[in-house]
Amino acid sequence: MALFTKQEALDFHSMGRKGKIEVVPVKPCVTQKHLSMAYSPGVAHSCLEIAEDESKSFEYTARGNLVAVVSNGTAVLGLGNIGAAAGKPVMEGKGVLFKVFADVDVFDINLDVSDPDKIIEIVKAMEPTFGGINLEDIKAPECFYIEEKLKKEMNIPVFHDDQHGTAIVTAAGMMNALEISGKKAEGMRVVISGAGAAAIACTNLYKGMGVLPENIAMFDSRGHINKSRTDLNETKQAYATEKEYGSLAEAMEGADCFLGLSVKDMVSKEMVKSMADSPIIFACANPDPEISYTDAKEARPDAIMGTGRSDFPNQVNNVLGFPFIFRGALDVGATAINEEMKLAAAQALAALAKEPAPAYVCEAFGVDTLEFGIDYIIPKALDLRLIEYVSVAVAKAAMDTGVARKNIDLDEYKKELRQRIADSSARVGAFVDSYDLGI
Repeated sequence: MALFTKQEALDFHSMGRKGKIEVVPVKPCVTQKHLSMAYSPGVAHSCLEIAEDESKSFEYTARGNLVAVVSNGTAVLGLGNIGAAAGKPVMEGKGVLFKVFADVDVFDINLDVSDPDKIIEIVKAMEPTFGGINLEDIKAPECFYIEEKLKKEMNIPVFHDDQHGTAIVTAAGMMNALEISGKKAEGMRVVISGAGAAAIACTNLYKGMGVLPENIAMFDSRGHINKSRTDLNETKQAYATEKEYGSLAEAMEGADCFLGLSVKDMVSKEMVKSMADSPIIFACANPDPEISYTDAKEARPDAIMGTGRSDFPNQVNNVLGFPFIFRGALDVGATAINEEMKLAAAQALAALAKEPAPAYVCEAFGVDTLEFGIDYIIPKALDLRLIEYVSVAVAKAAMDTGVARKNIDLDEYKKELRQRIADSSARVGAFVDSYDLGI
């Protein structure tokens, strides 16, 4: 049942100030002295300091808390290639999530550009403005090339959330599902429906957890990706196996885990019934999964299952990752978001799910309790402890792997984050109280 009508959604975006974001000053500008310091002539002092040492741009400007959400609108949510202008509401929404969940500021950059080299050129030229780059809704395979090139050529974090966000959240769920089921990563056989950006990133992270490449069967729209196929691009060739499966149903027989990043109704009850004991299922197609939660659980009550939906247990929601990953990366001045930082984020999410959820989270989701088990292997997005768990873990991993520009006291950092999100929530609450849209 829909929570809102089409008109309510349109009114939400159009009433009052248009869109969902605005820029506000954070320093007073009410006297001549204020104005003289904010602009001419006082601003020259900070300019000259940065001219002598460019790293001071993180000290004297908002750069250290500013992320660019960059898209060309070629793969927007479930809407496909709708263009940069039509994708802008999504990118603004991404900015809202960054701000509300982790107090990270965002400029959304919507580029009417299809040439990946041109996108790289534009984004690279914006480096002096931002502390990090979040690539969003850029279609595969171009997204892989764009991210890899920018990671090599830029000295700030570049992160394609469509790829890595889903990977991190499902990896967290898998860690806990393995513990509950008693399975071992190195013995797992994993079937993946979909071969796009998220599927590739998930596969890479699962391998980092110990899943053997030969035990992964990936399917695209034309079937199983194996070495006998001659229609594979360079990206897919890296995931081709010697073993060949004639169908998804065949691959599912005896499989320990299914990951769906494709389209609805790809998986039947019979396919789920054929899986190994305590099957792990992440059916993430949106808005309708490859198999519904209800059908999968009817077929196998022992299944440990997550979907992209908030109305069933174990929602795979990227908002569990990207705000807090960037928060941790920005706060230590990281030059990259590496595999160790992604894995640390997944481990932190897995750890948080083992802690009983606070009463306010249970109330928000209409349940009495949320305790670690097959119906609670992934934390809920409204859990305010996420910033402490994930951002601290990411910051530590950045320092441990040498990509942090500065070292921080993690205990003090945790306290600062707790206060920061409390202050940010108070500001958001005050805004909501004073700005009634009437919807």
